[in-house]
Amino acid sequence: MPYIDQDLQNRWFDFGGDTIINTNRHIRLTQDKPSQSGWLWSRLPMSAPYFQIEFDFKVEGKGDGLVGDGFAVWLTKERAEPGPVFGNRDRFEGVGIFFDTYANSRQSHSFPYVMAMVGDGRTSYDNDHDGLSNRAGGCESDFRGKDVPTKGHITYSADAKVLKLKLQTKEWDQWEECFTLTDVTLPSNFYLGFSAITGEVHDNHDIISVSTWLLSKSDIQVGQRRNNTPPPSSKSGLGWIFKFIVAGGVFAAVVTVAYKMSQKNNNMKRF
Repeated sequence: MPYIDQDLQNRWFDFGGDTIINTNRHIRLTQDKPSQSGWLWSRLPMSAPYFQIEFDFKVEGKGDGLVGDGFAVWLTKERAEPGPVFGNRDRFEGVGIFFDTYANSRQSHSFPYVMAMVGDGRTSYDNDHDGLSNRAGGCESDFRGKDVPTKGHITYSADAKVLKLKLQTKEWDQWEECFTLTDVTLPSNFYLGFSAITGEVHDNHDIISVSTWLLSKSDIQVGQRRNNTPPPSSKSGLGWIFKFIVAGGVFAAVVTVAYKMSQKNNNMKRF
């Protein structure tokens, strides 16, 4: 916070659609109103073979019956192209993770539901059936309207081609695995994005913060031995650490990038 500079902009993130900013609280992708669509995207691509992303979010509204539609997290080749898939374009290349709060058809699982799709740039999202034909992994998750901070935690290893998602929805620091995707190859340069959409049913969809660490292979291995918890930086041998701290709307986010290398003079640069 406050996520923006004196010109009401941020050099690291763009926003659009109905996204608004509250400099003390969050990035609101959509308000609790019908027919809204908003997005938040990193301006710079990521190309790390090993990384970890943790994001705080909040979904709530006045409705106590039908609500919707949900929001998405994107790791894709494309960026900032509004469309019908939770406010983003269809036929994307990369991974979309959908936090779906509205059932378009009968399903064997309850809602809210978190689902991942691996896009090849040609396949459409199966909106009529809540992505059933596209589902690479998913889980039921009661993340809406919680008093505890709701968080997501993503880790990825390019060598193993494995992407994992854990969620905190019940108690502080109580993480539950949602899914593990195997044989996943992200684009060589991909962008981090968030988007949300409402229709006749609606909710507030807020992004509160985002932190992203670019890890080494040894960090991934240590994290696996420790149930994928973040390894201490003093012992991990981190090559790069990128922190994207996001919240609020008008060119939202603050990104702290620290680059640490073992060099002759042990220099450190902060961006």
